[in-house]
Formats: sequence, C-alpha cells, structure tokens
Amino acid sequence: MTVPHAAASQGSRPSSMSRLAVAAWLALGAASGAQAQNLVELYEAARGFDATFLSARSQYEANLFRADQAKAGLLPQAGLGAAASWARRDINGGPDTSSNSQSATLSASQPLYRPVNQINNDQALLSVDVAKAALTLAEQDLIVRTTQAYFDVLAATDTLAFVRAQKTAVGEQLAAAKRNFEVGTTTVTDSREAQAGFDLVVAQEIAAENDLRVKQLTLNQLVGRAAVSPKPLAAPVVLPPLLPADPQAWVALNDATHPTILQATRGLEIAQLETRKAEAGHKPTVDLVAQYQVARAPSTTTLTQNTVRSNNASVGVQFNMPLFAGYAIQNRVKETMALEDKARTDLEAAKRGVDLATRSAFLGVLSGQGQVKALEAAEASSQSALDANRLGYQVGVRINIDVLNAQSQLFQTKRDLAQARYNVLLGGLRLKQASGRLVPEDLLSINSLLAP
Repeated sequence: MTVPHAAASQGSRPSSMSRLAVAAWLALGAASGAQAQNLVELYEAARGFDATFLSARSQYEANLFRADQAKAGLLPQAGLGAAASWARRDINGGPDTSSNSQSATLSASQPLYRPVNQINNDQALLSVDVAKAALTLAEQDLIVRTTQAYFDVLAATDTLAFVRAQKTAVGEQLAAAKRNFEVGTTTVTDSREAQAGFDLVVAQEIAAENDLRVKQLTLNQLVGRAAVSPKPLAAPVVLPPLLPADPQAWVALNDATHPTILQATRGLEIAQLETRKAEAGHKPTVDLVAQYQVARAPSTTTLTQNTVRSNNASVGVQFNMPLFAGYAIQNRVKETMALEDKARTDLEAAKRGVDLATRSAFLGVLSGQGQVKALEAAEASSQSALDANRLGYQVGVRINIDVLNAQSQLFQTKRDLAQARYNVLLGGLRLKQASGRLVPEDLLSINSLLAP
C-alpha cells in the first residue's frame, strides 16, 4: 500500500497526520469490504452483545423480582386443602364396617401487625436503588470500554500509517544514498546508515501490523461483529474545551445521585433497617385468619350408618408474643449495630474515593490538553527541522543520518500527537464517569468529531 509521505514537501501541515490515517483506513477498508462505523453505532452493538453488561442487566432484573417477593409479606395469603380417607373396622362376632370421609378447606390470613415484614419491604425498596445504581455503573463502564477499544484501533491504525509513511521516506533516502555513492558524491556510510534505518522501520511495521490486528479483534469481540472499521477523526481535529474548567465544580457534582455514593448510602439505610428488624424480634405479631371447611363423614351418633355433611366457618385474630429466645435477639442487635458502623464507614470511603477519582480525572484531561498543544508545536518544529536537514544534506552540510533522525522524530511526534488527542477525548468520558454523570448521549459529542 502506498501511503502519502507527510514530510515529502515543505508545504506539509499538521493535518497531514489525519490524511495519513484516512489513507490507511481506506486501504484497510477496501481490503475487508466493510463500511466504517461510528462510535455510537458500535456502542449500541456492544450494548446488545457484551457479556459483562448483559450479566449486570440480568442481575438488575433479578433484584427487581426479589424486591417484589418482600412485598408478599404484607399481602393476604390464601390456601386450599383437601383430604380423603377410607377406613374398615372388623368386629369379632359382629358385622364388619367400612367408611370413608372427605373434606375441603379454604384458609386465608392477613398480617395486621408484623414489623419485620414491613421492614423487609422497606429494605427491598432500597435494594432496587442499589440494583439500579449497579446497572448504571455497568453502563458507564461499557461506554468507556467501547470508546477505549475504538480509539485503540484508531491509534494502532495511525501508528501503522506513520510507520509505512516513514518506510517510504527512508526508502527514498536509501535510494538517494545509493545513487550518490555510485557517482562518488557520498561515502558508503550514508548508504549503510540508510539501510539500517530502513531495516528498523520494516521491523516496526511488522509490530504495528500485529498490534492493529489485536486491537481490531478486541473491538470485534466487544461489539459482536466481524471486520469492524471505526471512522477516524475528521481533519482538522478540534478538541472540545473542558467545561467547567474548575475541578471543584466537578467534585460538587458528586452528590447523593452518584451511583457509587448512592449504593453506599442505600447500604447504610438498609443496615439501619436491619438493626430495627433485629430489635423487632421482641415485638408481637397479629394476624387476621379465616377458614371455611366442607366435610363429609359417617355419623357416629346413630346405629345406622349415615353420611353427614358439615360446613364450618371461622374468622379470628391470632396473636403471638415471643418471650425468651436464649439471648439470640440481643446478640443479633449487637451484630447489626456493628454492621451499621461498617456501612457508615463504607459510605465515607466511597465519598473519598469518588472525590479522588474525579480530581485525578480532571487533572488527566487538563494535562492531556497541554500535551496536545505542546505536541502540535513540536510537530511544526519537527517538520521545519526535517526540511532544514534535507536542504543541508543537498548542499553537503548535513549527513544522511541527520535526515533519518529528523524523519524519525517527525513521525514519532505525529504518532504521539494522535494518541494524545484520543487520550483527551477518552479522558473527558472518564471524568464524567468519575463524577457519576456519564450517559450514552455523551458519545454524540465525540461522534460529531468523526469523519463523515
């Protein structure tokens, strides 16, 4: 594949990096016959295929059904029972007799005062919030993992494009060195230096091709598609500003709605209810009970065997009061109070962890933006240095190794600049994830930066 040489002329600009990336993607896409996909498309594909996210979603649904089970302790209970029996009696010197009887019973109960059941229901409602927060964290993790895999492929593609462009440039330099040696204008040293540089670039190309294959396989497995071809960033690349620009403003977003803090908060509330439930072990329970029974059985009040049918109905209130349980309730209360202290400490640890992660992510984005600006300036300087070394080589004041080093420096700078841009975009998502505000719609801003 022929890749345009970004440093072939003095008129090259920093946007040549993106042109090289696009050229590499066009060649790779033509080989695979696949149409390029944007980030939102691949995220939607990953959402329906990624095993980790699907497992978290199934766990969330299971927790919802588990919460509904706790509500059953506050609702009426009804049951239907039936029985049938046959009996035979042999009397010595008397007639043998046999009888059968049947019965059907409908029973129902309604809890009137069961504090433990009420607390179980309250805990179940809080557990729904915990399950929802866990699903939100899984969704945010999928967003970051998809974007990471997406940019990993783009970065590997950029590296391969730059290495191939450098290979082309070094090949041209090698050919020029051989021609000059043949006509006697340079020594054999220039030719050997160019050959060594060319061999090194060939080795780098092999490594870059393998790295790209691995990154593509990773993205393919994540989204459940074959031969995925991500769209590159459009040229010129304009990174969005970091807003708000104050780290304290990002930390202030870490309120009770942050998924991690919400989980810890609900965990503390559930632990407090668990203490109340343990204390409720001393309290009585009151139930409303009702029963209706229909029975058929032989009469026992007459000498002749007759079948008697009876209907029995009853309604009442059932009261139970625990008196002594071997100090189990007191020790259970002590246990739950210790667990309540643990949950309170876990909440504080969650708040500190979120605060640290948010500040670290903010500094990472800020540092990344500074690196992008510095590398953009370094790219322009490296291009000027290469042009100057080429001119110096032509007039005899520079040797071949100077040109090769300048070329290597330029392509290394271009690769670092591309990677820095990807890191800034990914860092913005990580910052929103750390602050608990990352949603799938945040991918739209990155999607708008991709090539159409």
